[in-house]
Amino acid sequence: MTITHEDELDGLKEIGRIVANTLQRMSQAMEPGMTTRELDDLGRQWLETEGAQSAPQAVYDFPGATCISVNEEIAHGIPGDRVLALGDLVNIDVSASKNGFFADTGATFRLGQVKPSLDRLCRDGQKAMQIGIAQVRADRPLAGIGKAVGQFASKRGYTLIRNLASHGVGRSLHEYPEEIATWPNRDRRRINRGLVLTVEPFLSKGGLWAADGADGWTLYAEPAAPTVQYEHTVVATDRGAMVVTLPG
Repeated sequence: MTITHEDELDGLKEIGRIVANTLQRMSQAMEPGMTTRELDDLGRQWLETEGAQSAPQAVYDFPGATCISVNEEIAHGIPGDRVLALGDLVNIDVSASKNGFFADTGATFRLGQVKPSLDRLCRDGQKAMQIGIAQVRADRPLAGIGKAVGQFASKRGYTLIRNLASHGVGRSLHEYPEEIATWPNRDRRRINRGLVLTVEPFLSKGGLWAADGADGWTLYAEPAAPTVQYEHTVVATDRGAMVVTLPG
């Protein structure tokens, strides 16, 4: 989607706030002994209260309102009977629509204390996202996102999952520019003013690819390695990126 009118930006900001608030509330509500299904039910309730509809359910018939991935699961985890425990890394991905506008956000949370190396991975995962967001500006190359994130990852001794990309969003969950690499690449496209996109690098301690699990949805790092993801929906302006998935 490319924003051309103020009312479009207003609609995008509304759903951006809703998914951001839902993500924040879910992260605050999760606790040891809770199942991922129970956590997802809370997310579903908060979305419905705001008049929003789960995007993965509506667009892909995903068996959950949100994606919840724990430890070895790195994306698209199906909420179910898995019980959360202290020391878990829990990735929550919330995407939804309202009044024809879509927004997408996600983050990896620590449930209690985690190993220092995993704590550092989480902090660096957030930095990787911010570095990518800093490359979003009208008329800049799309490849600048992956170049900057790749330099950061390499310098810190990390790898990037190379088949889970950022994407356009706004009027549907996934749209033009389709896949936007968050690793070094040769994409020749440029960022147009008003373009709506996600920035969501998957930073890993050795993983290179996302591999399908037996349930047809859940993805795992290959080679197996701790992996985190942080994601915002942003709008490209002449002054840089406007983040719309902020709680408020």
